[in-house]
Amino acid sequence: MRRLLRGAHIIDPATGFDAVADLAIAGGRILARGQIPGDFMAEEVLDGSGLVACPGLVEMALQAHTPGHGRDGDLASELRAAVAGGVVHVALSPDTDPCADTAGVIHQQRAMAAALGLAKVYPTGALTRQLAGEALSEMATLQEAGAVAFSQGGRAVSNGALLRLALAYAADFALPVLLHSEDALLAADGVMHEGALSVRLGLAGRTAIAEQVGVMRDLAIAQLVDCPVHLRHLSTMAALDAVQAARRRGQQLTADVSVHHLLLTEQDVGLFNTRAKVLPPLRPGGERGALRQALAQGQIDVISSDHCPWGVDRMGQTFAQAPFGIAAVELLLPLTLRLVDEGVVDLATAIGLLTTGPARALGLPTPSLAPGAPADLCIFAADQYFVVDPRQLVSRGKNLPYGQWELRGKVRYTLVDGHLVYRA
Repeated sequence: MRRLLRGAHIIDPATGFDAVADLAIAGGRILARGQIPGDFMAEEVLDGSGLVACPGLVEMALQAHTPGHGRDGDLASELRAAVAGGVVHVALSPDTDPCADTAGVIHQQRAMAAALGLAKVYPTGALTRQLAGEALSEMATLQEAGAVAFSQGGRAVSNGALLRLALAYAADFALPVLLHSEDALLAADGVMHEGALSVRLGLAGRTAIAEQVGVMRDLAIAQLVDCPVHLRHLSTMAALDAVQAARRRGQQLTADVSVHHLLLTEQDVGLFNTRAKVLPPLRPGGERGALRQALAQGQIDVISSDHCPWGVDRMGQTFAQAPFGIAAVELLLPLTLRLVDEGVVDLATAIGLLTTGPARALGLPTPSLAPGAPADLCIFAADQYFVVDPRQLVSRGKNLPYGQWELRGKVRYTLVDGHLVYRA
């Protein structure tokens, strides 16, 4: 369908375009931006007055529980949630049931995504068999099946020799490796940040040193085999220091931080609030401040929602029993706009952290609204405020600590290859 978006504030980090303009769409691509051809006949005109249009957002780690048993959501429910949040490109986490360590799982995910016709889906293959960290997966087979990257999900590879071998193979395949860096023995079975609050609550603590040691080890191994890596959901200043030291050595790497670690602290655990249980755990305010400073200084490449929904039947579990994870892909943009409001980054930078940054880390084509680019758009009302009601969210998961938060940035339209997949 030929569409005309009229009078929207267009922000395109890839080209630096930032102005109110018209956008013509035809054949699934951007036909023109600004000056529209006089003979262009639109079948639908979208009024962009007061709206912001940017490239469709990119989520690096979405848990869709497909394959899985369905009680915590599935690919259909979570992709609907993604497009409701303006997310067009979705990299799936490999820790499904069974996990994405066979070509069959990758084919299943791709086939289901194609049938749904919602967001563009990029499967991530398991780095090791059954994510057990004991033997390599059939990496070549997973790549042939359509995996765009390798990952262990929320698990670290404890065996350094195996990680060295895995990264050496990954370098040959030229596919990104997404690492959850943590020393598993130091992390033990901790369920929240180790400190005075964990002691007061009587909960097993997860020391920040586990992340620091894991990041330093993984970067050293990656440098040894000359393999670029992406470090997932960093949460400590010490880890950021290690990243900057590696960059000064000339090492190729990217890194992301979850939006939760930029907005929340360990105090949000409150009195055993399972909705604030996330991996890595929420840290003290000083660590959050360091993450924000690093973001402002351009040291972080990506902001992620780290979306992980859990069914309502899990809400009665104790904090120790409850699984890690927050379901927030629908709120990724509004939550990031909170950082804009608080002066951490400007709007254009924020959008880049949700689009060009994650695309670069995943090795995907750069999202853009330049003429000729795929018409993948997120169109939102930047000044529309709303109060979060988890019951009204599309995702099957209601495990999020943002209930009753006032946010701004309601998504009005999401387009994928010119097709309108979401309209508020």
